[in-house]
Formats: sequence, C-alpha cells, structure tokens
Amino acid sequence: MNPMTVAVICGASGLGLAGFMARYVLKQDQGSPRIREISAAIKEGALAFLGREYKILFLFVAVVAVVLGLIPMLGWWVTLAFVFGAGCSALAGYLGMNMAIRANSRTAAAVQKSLNDGLRVSFRSGAVMGLCVVGIGILGLSVLYFAFQGNPDFLKIIPGFGFGASSVAIFARVGGGIFTKAADTGADIVGKVEKGIPEDDPRNAAVIADFVGDNVGDVAGMGADLFESYVDSIIATMALGTIAAFSITLGKPLVPNMATAWFLPMMVAAGGIVASIIGIFLVRVGKTLQMGALLNALRRGTVTASILTAVFAFLAVRLLNADIGIFWAILAGLIAGVLIGESTNYFTSYAYKPTLRISEASQTGAGTLITRGFATGLMSTLPPIILVVAAIMIAHHFADIYGIAMAGVGMLSTLGIQDATDAYGPVADNAGGIVEMSDLPPEIRERTDALDSLGNTTAATGKGFAIGAAGLTALALLLAYTQAVGIKFAAISLLDPHVIAGILLGVMLPAIFCAMTLNAVGKTSFSIVNEVRRQFREIKGLMEGKAKPEYGKCVDICTRDAIKQMIAPGVMTIVVPIIIGLILGPLALGGFLIGAVGSGFILAITFANAGGAWDNAKKWIERGAFGGKGSEAHKAAVVGDMVGDPMKDTAGPSLNIMIKLMSIVALVLAPVLVAFGGII
Repeated sequence: MNPMTVAVICGASGLGLAGFMARYVLKQDQGSPRIREISAAIKEGALAFLGREYKILFLFVAVVAVVLGLIPMLGWWVTLAFVFGAGCSALAGYLGMNMAIRANSRTAAAVQKSLNDGLRVSFRSGAVMGLCVVGIGILGLSVLYFAFQGNPDFLKIIPGFGFGASSVAIFARVGGGIFTKAADTGADIVGKVEKGIPEDDPRNAAVIADFVGDNVGDVAGMGADLFESYVDSIIATMALGTIAAFSITLGKPLVPNMATAWFLPMMVAAGGIVASIIGIFLVRVGKTLQMGALLNALRRGTVTASILTAVFAFLAVRLLNADIGIFWAILAGLIAGVLIGESTNYFTSYAYKPTLRISEASQTGAGTLITRGFATGLMSTLPPIILVVAAIMIAHHFADIYGIAMAGVGMLSTLGIQDATDAYGPVADNAGGIVEMSDLPPEIRERTDALDSLGNTTAATGKGFAIGAAGLTALALLLAYTQAVGIKFAAISLLDPHVIAGILLGVMLPAIFCAMTLNAVGKTSFSIVNEVRRQFREIKGLMEGKAKPEYGKCVDICTRDAIKQMIAPGVMTIVVPIIIGLILGPLALGGFLIGAVGSGFILAITFANAGGAWDNAKKWIERGAFGGKGSEAHKAAVVGDMVGDPMKDTAGPSLNIMIKLMSIVALVLAPVLVAFGGII
C-alpha cells in the first residue's frame, strides 16, 4: 500500500473519531434553563468574534494570494496552496471552538452527576479540537501530494500551504489573545480588586466576555498555533529530502529515494494519530477530587500515546527501509517534547517549590511577588533550551539536518492528544463560571474547580509543549530555507556585516512584537475597566444583585478592539523578513531568522511560565494559604496574575507563531530572494 494512502486513512480515522466524540458531547444534557441561557450568551459572543475576525482574514488572504500569483518565480500553484492552507487552518480552529462553546453547558450539567462525567464530557470536547487539527493537517498535505507529486516545482509549492496556515494562525492567536486577556484583566481589576466580589460573579459585566475569550483565545487560537506547527514541521522535513537522499556529513544515504524522504514524516504523523486515539480512550478518573488522580488520568493517556508513537515510528522507518538513525532522531524529539512539558509543570504548578515561593513572596506585597515570578520565568528557560539543544545534537549526529526536522515531527506526532488535554481546559473553566453564575451548590463548584485546576496545569504543560515544538519547527524551516537559497554552513560568517545586522534585527523583533501585543491588551483592558465601572455606577441595584449587567457591551468592546489591534503585529511579522531579504540579501535573512528564533524562544518560555506561575500562586493562596481569599497576600497575588495574564496567553503564545511564520515566509520567497539577491 502507498504510504500516503496509509496517511490518508489515519487522517480520516482521526476526523471520524472527532465526529464520534462530537456526537457524544452533543447528546448530553444541556442543564437547567439558567445554564443554557449563560452558555447561549457565550456561544453568541464567540461566534460573533470569529465571524468578524474571519472577514478580515478573508480580505488579507485574498490580497496576499493575488500578490503571490503575480510573482513570476512563484506562480498560481503556490497561491492555490496558500489559500488551501489558510482555509484548512481556519476550519480546524472553527470546528474546535464550535464544539467547546457547546460543551461548556453540558459539562456544567454532567459534573452535577459526578466528577468523572464532567471530565468525560469536557475532555472529549477537547479531543474534537486535537483530532481535527491532526486529521485536517495530514489530509490537507496528502491532497497537495497527490495533486502535485509529478510537478517539478513540488518543493516550491508545498511551503505555500504552511504559509497560509501560519498567516491565519498569527491573527487568530493575537486577536484571540487580546480579547481573552483584556476581558479577564478588566473583570479582575474591577471585580476582585475594587469591588471585592468573587471571580465569575454574575454582577460583573465582563464575565461573559471573559468566558468568550477562553474559547476564541485558548481553543481557536491555540488550535491554529498547533495546526501550523504540525504542518510546517512536515513541510520542512520534505524540503530537506535531498539531504536524506544522500548525507554528505554522514557519507551515506538515509533513505532509498526522495519519495521515501517525503513519505516518512507523513507515516510518523499517521502513527501519532493512531497512538493519540488509543491514548484518548485511556483518560478516565474515579470520584476523587484529588489533583493527583486527575493529573494521572491525563498522563496515562499522553504517556501511552508517546510510547505507541515511538513503536509506530520504528515500524515506519523499518518498513520504508530508512536508516535507523532517523528513528533515534524521532525518538529524541518525542522525548524532548514530553520532558519540556514536565519542566513547565514543575515551574508553574503549586505542587512544586518555584510557585510556592512566589506565593510566599506575596506576604510582602505585589512588588516582591512580581519580582520572584519573573525570576522564575527566566530560570524556567534552562530545561527547555537544554532539551532542545540535546535533541538537535542527537538528531544531527544520527541523521544530519534531515534528522533535526524529523525530531520536530517526532515531538509533534502526539499532537492529537496533547491538544485535547489543552483544549479541554477552557471548557472546564467555562463550566465552572456557569456553575457559579447559576447558583448551584458549593460541592458542584468544588468539582468544576478541580477540573479547572487540572486545566490550568494542562494549559501550562501544553504551552511548554507548543513552545518547544515551535522552536524545533522554526529551526527546521530555517534549515530548509538555507538549502532553498543555497547557503552553505561556511557561508554564514560572523565577520560578515550582513549576517551581524540580520542577527541583531532578528533579536530585536520579538521584543517589539511583545510590546505591541502587551500594549494592545492594556488598551483594551482600559476600555473594559471603564465600562464595568460605569455599569456599577449607573445601573441601580447592580451591586445588590437586583439588576442585570449589560454583558454584550463588554463583548463588543473586546471584539472591536482585538480585531483592530491584531492587524499591525501580524502584518509586521510577514513584511519585515521580506524587506530584510530584499534589501540585505539571503545571508542577512538567514542571520535574522537565527536571531529571531533564539530571542523569540527565550521570551516565549519566560512569559508563558512566569504568567502560569503567578496564576497558580494566586490559586494556592485562594486555597487558604497566607490568609486565603481577601487577605493582603491574595490582593498582591491578584495583581501578579493580572500582570502575567497577557504574558502567558497573548504575547508568549503568539511568539510561537511569529518565529515559525517568518521562517515559512523566507522559505516560500526563497526563489525570489535567489533571483533578487538584495540591493545592499
């Protein structure tokens, strides 16, 4: 059987199971009329935001498609691949979020029966996201292969698919991140800090916007992020096929022919889908509310999937008669991905010392807490960087730079279940808020809190996994770019002013990008805070619970501002590498990508882990430490959490896409840069 046919079957199986999971979730009870009312408001807001965002994206994709089609060195086949990739990315994000906004009410109803029922509904809704991402990704690439396999420009055409996916991802992640963190921060400032009311209190006008943000940012945005990592890693590996056909470094061929070099990453990804499906069915828990039991339930699924993926990868290497060194490269990436997730958990969970020490610092105020949290974020860069370096060195030793790309494929091969554990979190969070607003008994809220706490842990682990995957994927794309423009290792010299200039510009850009996204959250939060204050001031009886806030106004403010402010960072990410390549030349662009990947990787880890640690330090205090809720320590922790929110959910995750998007832009435009050569 043709290996690509196997990939198609596995991709279709993933989508089939996603449909089965969706049907199961939709058959569950939606709860009381009050639960349905709140869920309907969240659904309306999320779909309205996504609809307006996709209209902007449609215009952007149309303009870029026309430009690509008019470039003689690229042509309309690249344009077609670009549009197809953008459509697949948008579809994956939409399907995942569409399930999440329907699962929140059903989770709130299910958790009234038992904790396990609530976990089953929320996790299966997350599995829809994970399986849609991998299923659509592998099927989309298969369609391109069957359509263009005989075309001599195949390796020029297929990066267009990744460019389209990355273009949608950058706007989805930035726009969704601005929305969710502006609403969250605004709700906390007025609700928790100024009014002293509980989180998710129905009197707070920003709570519905906060729930909407969880879906558009942490489901649709994260799904688009991981979708482009997934397809970009495979594309980069295919682009390095000539190295696999014969490695000058190792002095031997790694695969029998070029076709095998293209088949192998698809086969490994296909095996990962099967392994993820098996792992998803192993996630279940009893009636206990202990975090350890919940976490072990998810770990059982992810660890099993990782082991099975390693087995399937070995079989793929043997069946395709590839060099066994490729398997060791895949295994290095797979293990690095698992360990990066665990290191993230260590630095962000209140089960370990780093976050507990941040909680202790809250006793002397917000200043010391923020200082300790930022230091923790910086220190947390140590394990992921070492693990990625180890994976790179091992992969290169056994399979040259083709092995480095395959290590990225190995890391992302379990994405089906990794994304499921991440996307489940916002559903559980929404369910907890719905339970709070519906005035259900405290024991029900305890169950949703247990699911939500687990969701925070899996979200932090998922961000670590996404960052590690982004680093390896961006590096693989960079290596593919060097091959496409004919750059040899000896050509990149630190004595070349073009390379030095490129590196410095690359180091700078992620910082500018973070400043733009953080400022965007700050501006939108400012508008939300003033709106919530106005409603408390002008709506009579609101504070006493006798009047209903105007939730829709906060949703509209977040939607309008997020869409307006997502454009500049996204356009900058695409335009700057083009300008550098055209003005300073291909070598300078190579240096630029090196600087951007290094700087962006460090900032992404720091921001994600500092923000996660501040969040969980607050939650530890809310469990009763250092005076519990309402204490001075708690007030300091709330401030730390508000500082960390846009770092971990807007700027940090968006950097993942930024470094990959710039690399794929360089790869797509390689033929143009070779012809143009730079003007300086």
